[in-house]
Amino acid sequence: MLRALAGAAIRHPRRMLLFALAVFVVAGVFGSTAIGLLNASDPFSAPDSGSARAEAAITLATGREVSPGVLALVSAPPGSRAVTSAAELIRRVPGVAAVQPPVSGHDAGLVSADGRSSLVAVTLRTGPDPGTVVSDIQAALKGRSGITLGGADVAGVQTGKQATADLGFAEAIAFPLLAILAFFIFRGVAALVPIAVGGMAVLGTFLLLRLVNDVLPLSVFALNLVIGLGLGLAVDYSLFLVWRFREEIQQDGDAERALRVTLATTGRTILFSAATVAAALASLCVFPQRFLISMGLGGAIVAIVAVASALLLVPSLLILLSRRIAKVRSPAAGGGWYRLASAVMRHPALVAIGAAAVLLIVASPALGVRWSGIDATVLPASQSARVVSDTLARDFPPSSDVNAILVVATTPGQGREVLPALAGYTAQLAKLPGIVQASGPAQLTPNSWEIKLASPADPISAAGQQAVRAVRAVPAPVPVLVGGAAADFADQGASIAATLPLALAILVVVTVLVLWLLTGSVILPVKALLMNALTAAAATGILVFIFQDGRLSGPLSYTSQGGIEETDFLILAALAFALSTDYGVFLLARISEARQPGVPEREAIAAGMERTGRLITSASVLLAVAIGAFATSKLVFLKEVGLGVAAAVLIDAFVVRALLVPSLMALLGRGNWWAPAPLVRLHQRLGLTEAEPPPGERPRPAARLSPPPAK
Repeated sequence: MLRALAGAAIRHPRRMLLFALAVFVVAGVFGSTAIGLLNASDPFSAPDSGSARAEAAITLATGREVSPGVLALVSAPPGSRAVTSAAELIRRVPGVAAVQPPVSGHDAGLVSADGRSSLVAVTLRTGPDPGTVVSDIQAALKGRSGITLGGADVAGVQTGKQATADLGFAEAIAFPLLAILAFFIFRGVAALVPIAVGGMAVLGTFLLLRLVNDVLPLSVFALNLVIGLGLGLAVDYSLFLVWRFREEIQQDGDAERALRVTLATTGRTILFSAATVAAALASLCVFPQRFLISMGLGGAIVAIVAVASALLLVPSLLILLSRRIAKVRSPAAGGGWYRLASAVMRHPALVAIGAAAVLLIVASPALGVRWSGIDATVLPASQSARVVSDTLARDFPPSSDVNAILVVATTPGQGREVLPALAGYTAQLAKLPGIVQASGPAQLTPNSWEIKLASPADPISAAGQQAVRAVRAVPAPVPVLVGGAAADFADQGASIAATLPLALAILVVVTVLVLWLLTGSVILPVKALLMNALTAAAATGILVFIFQDGRLSGPLSYTSQGGIEETDFLILAALAFALSTDYGVFLLARISEARQPGVPEREAIAAGMERTGRLITSASVLLAVAIGAFATSKLVFLKEVGLGVAAAVLIDAFVVRALLVPSLMALLGRGNWWAPAPLVRLHQRLGLTEAEPPPGERPRPAARLSPPPAK
């Protein structure tokens, strides 16, 4: 396939560019609309959990949401004209199922402690789009002062809009920075190549996600990952192709031979890389949360589209621009990376222990990680949903309607004979620590009943989670399901914990399989797993140190939730594994290529480091800029992803690849390439080692990389 692609680029470079331009235009026209179409509802919940089934039972029986999703905070006492008129205006909005204003100062949870503010609780119907109803409520209240809208539905709408706004802001930062850095790294006209490939990769992925969204609704947050990862991978793949082409063409000036060699070597490597990234991110799809499924699909698709874009665009551009590209000289042999590798391999054990110790120290804060979730507190302090959330926590007593713990009891037959038992059960629940009020049981259907429990604790706090555990621990006279925001967060964590072993198994199998296919070794994949785990742990430690404890909150412009958003860790781990293996593939491919007969093992390692050291560090900086741009997001959980992935990429390039890889490979020597005899035969039978190319397509022998002897 790669040989045919090289031939097509050599014979018809302009036709290939015209075809790529046509694809780009189609992707731009139809793919750009994905920004407004991806709108999966409740993307962070586990759909088959007990809390989800409890809430489904309530909504099916009542035709309304389980709790008030819109909270109108009115700066007026209960019963005042301002409160009653606001409630009346909201009641007229289509899609509103119930409106509950306080009628006196004794309405628990709806009147502030000082009696000066009131809360109008609004429950929506389940049919209409909550975003549309929220917009209609805002329109109905337009022009009225002293009213602030909050609640879960408002927070969801504002989070989605903020993510879209952050998307545009991150693009405005990432594209100019990447263009400037690409100019200095690629030198000359070649700097245009990664920008073209990145744009095609992102828009092509948007188009595919739009098609997927018609069948499987996806979360809008996937687009943030697609832009950052798509730009980063496009730059990586373009950089490696351009650099290898430049290295080859400078040997004899033959552009056709240089392109064939480039695609036979680096082209093959980036295919392995894309397969690694796609499979690692696809591991997120095994989790039930639609947010993680969306991130997994978006990441897997953009990796495939990025390598396809690079292989479609770059070869023809290399042929057309070959004279200009060849003007920029590759680094001289025996350079800084060769000397660094040689220095590391003179004391490999000391370097390996020191580097690993530093990474473990950086990772140590992760041992005290606490998990947080997605609610109004992820929003900036200026957003109305965040204002209402903060005001309720500070000034209002707990309510049985707002953030209630919901218990759905199912009784046999008509169930009225068990009402006394349910009443006793409700009385037991009311006495639990963390529960301040219980109402019900209220009949939903002939054989189902609802009990509402008020807790003063925030649903995602430790106290809120303890209250849910206490409720579930009380023996019930009939089968019950526990729902509500606190139960939903508890079930999210339980579902993640239950699915995590499968996701980790996929990551392990993918890493081992890809590196075995590339190298034929079983030792190198095991070492890669350990180093990938160190990278992910160190990046997580940085996140905990900064975000959990509220450090750098001024420069980074965020408010700590007192923990790390739970799904962020999974995304960070998947990306860290994928990108670490990605860079490992490039380095090991060049070391393997340098292992010619008679070449000492350490010389081959140093040669591979020299050929890839500058490339990997440059690529890591560009990728860190592309994804790290989302650290500018005003949503704290997107900020965590951006900063965490940027940290993981830089740690991998500047510590793992520069120090740990050469030191560990030097310690094992030729043992790095060991595999059991049956696996050696299988690897040879699969034919995945590079076949001997025709004479016109062979790489020229590399110049000696070691420095000349001192005179």
